[in-house]
Amino acid sequence: MRHTQAPRAVPSGPIDAELVRRARSRDEAAVRAIMQTNNRRLFRLARGILRNDSEAEDVVQETYVRAFTHLDQFRADSSLSTWLSRIAMNEALGRLRRQRPGVEWSSLPQRVLEAQIIQFPLSAAADPEKSMAQREIQHVVEHAIDELPEAFRLVFITRVIEGMNVEETAEILGLKPETVKTRLHRARTMLRDNVEKKIGPVVMEAFPFAGRRCERLTDAVLKRLGF
Repeated sequence: MRHTQAPRAVPSGPIDAELVRRARSRDEAAVRAIMQTNNRRLFRLARGILRNDSEAEDVVQETYVRAFTHLDQFRADSSLSTWLSRIAMNEALGRLRRQRPGVEWSSLPQRVLEAQIIQFPLSAAADPEKSMAQREIQHVVEHAIDELPEAFRLVFITRVIEGMNVEETAEILGLKPETVKTRLHRARTMLRDNVEKKIGPVVMEAFPFAGRRCERLTDAVLKRLGF
């Protein structure tokens, strides 16, 4: 029987290394570039766990503060985005555990914290005439995703929103590929009645984190770091 090899962590590239070097020297432009590159991904990751916009935003802030005050701990054997994602997941899961201390966390294995988070593709500029309708549909999509049971929600976010394949999703969540397929099918069944016909063109815009919101968070972190 043929076995699929699990994806390996992506080593840090020269751009990562240069940005980290400059950030260690308190280069504000480098720190800002790192945050603006990773804000959207970290926000979605934290929100997928916490299901709360403001808490997810707090997690992203804490992630950057911890990261930029411990840049000496960054190792180039993984990408900078992977390293930041691990910190964000640890922070979000820690908050969730404090909120629900009696819950068994078997659905979130330690392997989740070692995962490679794939860059979410940037969409084209929105058509102003469609933006209002899209926002309304986004609310429907976001609410429906939030209502999914946790095990199914994480598979749906990873496979559909983040665009990972079955093998990557299995690796990040510590599941068998067959389990990923089953859970995704079940998640889609749960969503089908009210959103599935609209998911295709809209779900890629769910949980946006850009513009003034992105700038505000970036400025807040820079202020906390003393820039």
